[in-house]
Amino acid sequence: MVSATHDGFPAAVGAGRLRDKDGRLPRPSRRAVLAVAAIGLSTSLTGTLSACSAASGDTSGVTLRFSWWGNDDRAARTEKAIRLFEKEHPGVTVRTSNGEFGSYLQKLATQAAGGGVPDVVQLDYRQISQYAGGKAIMPLDGVIKNRTIRTSDMDKDFLRTGTYKGRQFALPMGRGITGYAYDSAVYKKAGIPTPRPSWTWQDWAKANKKIAALGLKSPDGRHFTGANDGGGNEDVFETWLRSRGKNLYADQTKLGFTEDDLTAFWSFLSTLREEGAIAQARDSVQAKSTETSPIGRRLAAADFTWDAPFPGYTALLGENIHFAPVPTTGGRQGTYFKPSMLLGIGSQSEHPKEAAQLIDFLLNDPRAGDILGFSRSTPPNREIAARVAKSLEGSEREIYDYSQTMEKYGLDIPPTAPPPGDLAIQTAFKRIHQRMIYGMATPREAARELIDEANRELES
Repeated sequence: MVSATHDGFPAAVGAGRLRDKDGRLPRPSRRAVLAVAAIGLSTSLTGTLSACSAASGDTSGVTLRFSWWGNDDRAARTEKAIRLFEKEHPGVTVRTSNGEFGSYLQKLATQAAGGGVPDVVQLDYRQISQYAGGKAIMPLDGVIKNRTIRTSDMDKDFLRTGTYKGRQFALPMGRGITGYAYDSAVYKKAGIPTPRPSWTWQDWAKANKKIAALGLKSPDGRHFTGANDGGGNEDVFETWLRSRGKNLYADQTKLGFTEDDLTAFWSFLSTLREEGAIAQARDSVQAKSTETSPIGRRLAAADFTWDAPFPGYTALLGENIHFAPVPTTGGRQGTYFKPSMLLGIGSQSEHPKEAAQLIDFLLNDPRAGDILGFSRSTPPNREIAARVAKSLEGSEREIYDYSQTMEKYGLDIPPTAPPPGDLAIQTAFKRIHQRMIYGMATPREAARELIDEANRELES
């Protein structure tokens, strides 16, 4: 058993970290290095690193490094909150770095492979097991127990999303939920009722067929469909699975679904695509952002998405776009509250106590909550979420109300963080789906290929 220091950290990390027989600091394990390969890191890293913003602050006294991904608004709010933290912690300087999501993941993978994960680091849900298992981030149980980081105003079930093998390695910074962005004007024209929390996948299929039957045309004169094809999105498949009482993973080494489950999902969507009710293959593969999605290009009336990006839909397409629940199976919802992102501490940090203080400030200080707002979805601290919600308007108010509605409807508790191989499996899921929709494999053949590849990844 690893003993804890007075700061609540294991003795093997922080200022008192154990060194090897040659006096060197321990490096993350092979799993952390494999994170590089899992996200398709190429030799073009130099360019992606330069895409991140310049560091700020001086280097006197204690200097923390804090990195995150996000847009300009999130960056401005985060910088403002950090300046307030520095003001109240004389001698502590926070150097910041942020970038676009894809380049950020690549940069962080490089840092993990070299043992240089920042003191405070923003993490994606799918990175937790890989970085915790690879010892790139440190456990936080001690600083939570001694209340350096307070979690009393956060849901216990939600906190487990940052756990790995029973230990807390990261804390959610936002509570996100999947939903369905749709054009209410088109739905009204087709005579489709406003989607309710209990609407089903069969209701969804009928709605798409009704919209396709309207004979509407896109701006370039093409057939207008009911929705995007969500078949390449692992999140949509997970929602489908959970509405049937299953999960993506049974545990850290086994899938929670079968070839028949995935075949049924892809066959269901393939039928709708062949009938012209949902987006065609060439349009689905181009959907890399709101702007390039079928709904963003005005080729479809709806799209599966998360709550945090939803305001971008109304900004692009107008006030007729609203946020609705994802379909159910017989009334059972498959969606759940998921961390939009999490915060952790790099295992090589020389200042883990101050890093923990910064995390606590960002998550629990009401003034920081006012500054950060809903820039990372609903704050996980319930008191702060309720406080900030009073000032919300428009689409931000709509997604907050949506989360309250779904909580009252009843959702299953979230699973723990996905296994280390999830990033690679997610990439394979999208690639194999694209082969299938271009006719290079049947739904059954594609499902079998994915199952085989996923099992190899989980067993490696």
